[in-house]
Amino acid sequence: MDNHHLILGKLVDFIIGKTITDTHDERYRQKLAKILVIIKGYHKYDIKPHCDLLVKAANKSAIVIVDFKVVLSAKVCMIVKYAPGSLVTRHRSALAASRLIAPYQVPVVVVTNGEDANIIDGSTGKVTGYGFESIPSKTELSDMVDRKHFDPVSIDRAEIESRIMYAYEVDGSCPCKIKS
Repeated sequence: MDNHHLILGKLVDFIIGKTITDTHDERYRQKLAKILVIIKGYHKYDIKPHCDLLVKAANKSAIVIVDFKVVLSAKVCMIVKYAPGSLVTRHRSALAASRLIAPYQVPVVVVTNGEDANIIDGSTGKVTGYGFESIPSKTELSDMVDRKHFDPVSIDRAEIESRIMYAYEVDGSCPCKIKS
């Protein structure tokens, strides 16, 4: 357990019901979970929190956390990546995560700092919406992915994306964000 974050006590994870450490970052994650369920209409079972993602660069590897993946009809249709600070600086690593978390391109990527959000088309990398209100509801996402092809990510592309994710998320980052 790292000791450089302010521990505020314990809280119950909204999605899984487990008692976890209460920090400022975790409060933002819980806020996001409630938005997804209460406002956007997802069922708790549609949302997989705290997903481990193995990333590699040369002979180094680490596990990075993807805060939420949303699964509809047995497909990862959206990921949510939280980090404090500037949203724009998080776009590229979140896109890399969307190409690594499943064997296909995840169609919708949400990048958030807990106060604002950018919604990104996973295939093009273009921002398609701003703010929490632009996060697709369950119905909107379901309609959206009905028209999408879940194009496979090639092994070469996955290797490149893994290196990008490692560079953005692991090299020089806070040790609490990764598992070695």
